[in-house]
Amino acid sequence: MPDYRHILLIKPSSLGDIVHAMPTCAAIRRAYPNARLTWLVKRQWAGLVERIEGIDRVWPVETTLTGWLSQVSPLRAERFDLVVDLQGLFRSAAIGWFTGAPLFVGFANGREGSPWFYSKAVPVPQLEMHAVDRYLLVAKAVGAVGSGVPEFRFRIPQSDYEEVDRLLSRSGVTPGTSWVAMNVSARWPTKRWPAGSFAEVGDRLQQEGYGAVVMIGGPDERADVAAVSKLMKTSTIDLAGATAVGLLPALLSRASLLITNDSGPMHIAAAVGTPLVALFGPTSVVLTGPYGAGPYDVLTGKVPCRPCLSRTCHNAQPLECLQTVSPERVMQAVRAQRSLRMVPQ
Repeated sequence: MPDYRHILLIKPSSLGDIVHAMPTCAAIRRAYPNARLTWLVKRQWAGLVERIEGIDRVWPVETTLTGWLSQVSPLRAERFDLVVDLQGLFRSAAIGWFTGAPLFVGFANGREGSPWFYSKAVPVPQLEMHAVDRYLLVAKAVGAVGSGVPEFRFRIPQSDYEEVDRLLSRSGVTPGTSWVAMNVSARWPTKRWPAGSFAEVGDRLQQEGYGAVVMIGGPDERADVAAVSKLMKTSTIDLAGATAVGLLPALLSRASLLITNDSGPMHIAAAVGTPLVALFGPTSVVLTGPYGAGPYDVLTGKVPCRPCLSRTCHNAQPLECLQTVSPERVMQAVRAQRSLRMVPQ
């Protein structure tokens, strides 16, 4: 087996996709423990990749075409002997090809003509395959055979936990007490469970003694958080925009539960083992659902048009796949999570 010493992993985005790539990173690190492993990622997600176990260097890029082109010469100067493209798009394939690496690996079914750039194209035997398992096909193709259960390994510094505890304390949550994280937004409008439903669940969580409800999200999701909070009878703690993306593993590992739309934070919670209840609309649980043994519960409405994988709903009853999931159904899933955790292990 070749002894690769300088490896570049290309997975620029998005947040959930980066988490899905973690087991591939772990497998490559295990197979080539002496290699220098670099991860190319969009700058906005660099803080998360910095906390992934096994990464020696994070290579942030700006999202503009100029930002990508500016990296061609510096990357080529690194003289990588193996480049892995898990993004499978024209831009990621082109930047990998420009590195001049002797082995450049990607998916045979990559989009935008990306397979033309690869020196080794990995076939994907079936379309109905979770992203984690699909990425691991590439790891296997470069000699990184998995050890069994895919590994999601963060290296969370103690300073992250301390920062999270400070944030919670300032908001009135005593460290060590139970609290529920709620992620009410999502990139696609079609992924968002109704604000009124989130509000009802938030109230019931606090009325039933689950602890404070802590709203999480990025700076551009503050309006969605405000819309839910406005509909609630009880008060919430709003951390939307208050935490850098790199703090999410520490923050979600402190939560007793996450209630969320299909989103990046959902995948981080699954990776750190935080119980979650996820609402799925147009997207496929098979392809991009929470991965691993749980504990988690995925809820969706049984309508014939899902999963449509569309950002626009064309159903006669808009967002029926989400609208038909009731707050009571979510609370039943929450109670089941609590009872499972009370069973002696």
